[in-house]
Amino acid sequence: MKLQVKFSLYNAITKIAIIVVLGAIILFSLDRLAYNQLDNRLLKKKGKIIEHLSDGEIDSLLSNEPSFTDYNILKEEFIILTDIPDNQKDSSARIITEKREIEGDIEFYRILNYKFNYRQNWYKLELGESMTALQGIKNSIRFYMLIVLVGALVITLLTDLAFTNFLLKPFYLIIDKKLNKVNDPSHYNYQNIPTNTDDFKILDNSINSLMRKINTLFALEKQFIANVSHELLTPISILSTRFENMLNTQGIPVEHENKIFASLKTLNRLKFIINSLLLISKVENNQYLKTEEISLNEELQDIYEDLEDRMADKNLNYQLDLKSNYHFTGNKALIHTLLINIINNAIKYNNENGEIKVIGELRNHHYKLTISDDGPGMSQELLENAFDRFKRGNTEEHGFGLGLAIVQSIAKFHKIEIEIHSEEHKGTSITLIFPKENSLI
Repeated sequence: MKLQVKFSLYNAITKIAIIVVLGAIILFSLDRLAYNQLDNRLLKKKGKIIEHLSDGEIDSLLSNEPSFTDYNILKEEFIILTDIPDNQKDSSARIITEKREIEGDIEFYRILNYKFNYRQNWYKLELGESMTALQGIKNSIRFYMLIVLVGALVITLLTDLAFTNFLLKPFYLIIDKKLNKVNDPSHYNYQNIPTNTDDFKILDNSINSLMRKINTLFALEKQFIANVSHELLTPISILSTRFENMLNTQGIPVEHENKIFASLKTLNRLKFIINSLLLISKVENNQYLKTEEISLNEELQDIYEDLEDRMADKNLNYQLDLKSNYHFTGNKALIHTLLINIINNAIKYNNENGEIKVIGELRNHHYKLTISDDGPGMSQELLENAFDRFKRGNTEEHGFGLGLAIVQSIAKFHKIEIEIHSEEHKGTSITLIFPKENSLI
């Protein structure tokens, strides 16, 4: 999981938790807040009534028999004024919630009871407000509160995501430019990525320092391979020359001649191994240019002419079927080596009177070239190690296991994908998938 996603998830979880807790606190305290608001309204209304009280208003309220009630048409409020005996003197205000029947309808009301003295007489004032209105207010408050909380959550999450993306942008630039796009240490860009975050600056400088060490070791490795190859090939060439001269000596015993011939054969194998390893090393170190225009059809025709005699020795049927003449830019010598190694294996590990098919066609915007044979094939174990160096696809044949390793290195150098399929007693097929940017003619 990406760091940006983890940051966003963490922020989302914490904010949801905070909003849920705050929402629960607010919702649970909503009743208390609503009651306080309603009680304050009743107290203010009581204060206004007492302040502007007159004999006429008292007579008007007292004369509203038999219910002593003054209420609005929706029955949301009422005022009741009654005489009380002197022995019930009590100037405190009490607020209660109880049912009241108004013209046959029973409603819950929040009622303020207040006893007061006016012109030597004691009265009881009751002010009531319906709880139905209060419930509607609470529902509206809950609804709008939920909208506000959800809106705040969405806005904060989007803001956090945008800020996290902005904050981590230098990190992803470092990963992309300093790691993912680096194929050759010698072409590494040591320029620092612009950032104000100290942690990213440390990471950038650490990667630059590491790449400098790798580049130094990389240069030493290339020099070492070149020196070792030269130092090994020189004595091998000298020994080969000496052995050849010894074979030309008159009167040499047959047993000595056989031993010299076997030594020459061993030296030639060693020379082939060194040259193959040197080729792989140079390809993997990008020591070749890819600037030549290559025609796949022409290369395959040239390879057929080179290997025609070997195919005739086994009486093999060679079929070349290219749906179009595919052209691309690369290294012609390396592509020739790649193709000749594959076709050479198809000849080497094929049966007598067998068949080699070379089919090229465009599939899913990629040009695919498949080379197949009718040979004994490979087991699953050998197939898994087909591209490993010094492992042979068929242990009964003489070889060094470097042919497909060379093929793989050259294919990677040209960004060509390789697929290999093989079954025992059913043959082997190798498919080369060329990149999209190349052209068809």
